[in-house]
Amino acid sequence: MIESTAVVVSGPATGSGGQPRSVRGVATLIASSLSNQLGAATGSLAFPAMGPLGVVAVRQLVAAAVLLPIVRPRFRDLSWRQWWPVLLLAVVFGTMNLCLYASVQRIGLGLAVTLEFLGPLAVALISSRRKSSVLCAIAAGIGVVAITQPDASMDFAGIGLGLVAACSWASYILLNRTVGQRIPGIQGTAAASGVSATLFLPVAVVIFLSRPLDGFAVLCAVGAGILASVLPYVADLIALRRVPAQLFGVLMSINPVFAAIIGAVALHQVLNLGQWTGIALIVAANAGALLLRPRQA
Repeated sequence: MIESTAVVVSGPATGSGGQPRSVRGVATLIASSLSNQLGAATGSLAFPAMGPLGVVAVRQLVAAAVLLPIVRPRFRDLSWRQWWPVLLLAVVFGTMNLCLYASVQRIGLGLAVTLEFLGPLAVALISSRRKSSVLCAIAAGIGVVAITQPDASMDFAGIGLGLVAACSWASYILLNRTVGQRIPGIQGTAAASGVSATLFLPVAVVIFLSRPLDGFAVLCAVGAGILASVLPYVADLIALRRVPAQLFGVLMSINPVFAAIIGAVALHQVLNLGQWTGIALIVAANAGALLLRPRQA
């Protein structure tokens, strides 16, 4: 599989096309976030027929079906030093997606994804060694609170699931970075997808044997697998090879923005003035993270 341009956020280009490369990198992250949230919205349409567990099972199977034949990871050549982050990443894939979708079912797309974003936001705060990055992360966090509006939902189970998804996303960032450093190309991501699909295969079999087959629901779940699993997994891995974890965490704050907008347009979840203010803060935090990052020679 040919790798797309990695995300590199740097100063003005010097020499051979550095600036276009940086622009393409930022565009890759934005496209990944948009694809992820479109996939989440698409998958939620299948909840009535197969529930969050069924959608996640199909997602993992689709991701493996696409990545394994193309990438062909060499499982037998992996050492234990390479295997353990792959196995953990496989568990994180399933936990992150299942908790997020279960949260979406209970409290809606915008709120669930906003809570999930607290994971990469925490990575940004903990990893940062610069005051400017901390300020950008805090601004994004205020935006998250504005979008969330804590009194908007009293479904504590849904909120709890969103927070578990947040912890999983933080683990996903750190593990994906480790996998990218230890395994060439995207073989690590493909291997983790294969392991995760193997774990979910019995679940998919039970669900499809116990419920009537709904073509539209299956199509939505497959679409979610491509939009929210295959494309973001590959794009994020490529980005994390060269983007510091704290900057990646701040840039990922665009996800709640897309979730809120898609939820309003496609799922009829109306946004109020406070939520739009939160979106503006998050966008400003992203811009600040890009503008205030020290230039590279």
